This record gives sequence, C-alpha cells and structure tokens, in this order.
Amino acid sequence: MMAKYSRTVTLAMTGASGAQYGLRLLQALLAADCRVYLLLSRAAEVVIATETDLSLPAQLEQQRDYLGARYGAGAGQLVLFGREDWFAPVASGSSSPASMVICPASGGTLAAIASGASNNLIERAADVAMKERRQLLLVPREAPYSAVHLENMLKLTQLGAVVLPASPGFYNRPRTLEDLVDFVVARLLDQLHIEQSLLPKWGE
Repeated sequence: MMAKYSRTVTLAMTGASGAQYGLRLLQALLAADCRVYLLLSRAAEVVIATETDLSLPAQLEQQRDYLGARYGAGAGQLVLFGREDWFAPVASGSSSPASMVICPASGGTLAAIASGASNNLIERAADVAMKERRQLLLVPREAPYSAVHLENMLKLTQLGAVVLPASPGFYNRPRTLEDLVDFVVARLLDQLHIEQSLLPKWGE
C-alpha cells in the first residue's frame, strides 16, 4: 500500500539559472511530508549539471531513485514524469494537485505559459493550474528583465499566478550561499502555507 502524504505539490524546474532554489525546495517539500510530482526540462538538466555537483542519470526511474535517495524521499513520495507524458495527473484538471511551483522559471517558460502554448508537460500543467484557478507560483531568475519578460509576468499575475522572483533579502544577515537560497525557498513555502523554519517571520 502506498504511503499517504499530507498533500501533493507539482514542482517543475526549467532552464533558468538557479537550480539550487528548485533542489532546495524539493528537499524542503519532502521534509514537510509532501508528495512531489517533479517535472524537469532538458535545459533544467543542463543547468543542474552546470551549477551543482549532481550527476543526474539519463533514465526517469533512475533520476527518481537518485534524487529520492539524496533528499530522503519515502516510498512513493517523489514521482517524476516525462516531458510528453500526457497521461500524468498534472495534465488534467480532474487530478492535478492544488499547487504548482516552477522554480526556476525561464523567460521562455513564462512566455509559453502566458500564451497558452502547452507544448510540453510543464507548460500544460501550468495551463491546467490557471484554468482550474489553482495556485501557480513562478520563480524567474533573470537580470535585467526585458519589456517582454515584464509584460509576460504582468499577464500571468493578472491571470492569477504569483510571480516570486529569486531575489533574496538581506535583513536576516545571511552568512552563506545557503542562507540566500533558503530565503527564497522560505518565501515559497510561506506562499504554499507550509510551515518552515528556514527564515523567521518578520518581527519574530
């Protein structure tokens, strides 16, 4: 019998810089007893290999086992879906989770979602989240933003998505790179209404 988890969250990682944010969020979601549906673009795999010491296997099942072992996933807690797995739960409003996070979100991904392209499972899952009025969090990591980026973020915000740029604050006096990553991840967990101890609440 598959273990029951507190909730299910879809986490997609695309090709923007900032793989550390997505991987740390994955770790935090698993630690919070969430089941995670993980979607990785090809560009995300390249960025992960470039920015971290992870060596993702080529096969989907091996990636699941590798990441699950690294981040302490329980039985059935981490589920990976292929880029064109149109039978995945996230591809349909009848079974997709209530929350989806794209972290990091590339400019191309923002554009595709804003235009309703749905050319791959990540874009389709985001389209489902919006049409079903479910929670969609987007974490762009780009500098500077062009007018196209800003127009797409405005459109997505007007459609109900939350755009939360990877812009760590410094009022908590971070001392390490991990502190900066945790600042953004903590804000995402707050948006998801998941208890976190990565960052104190303002005034605490």
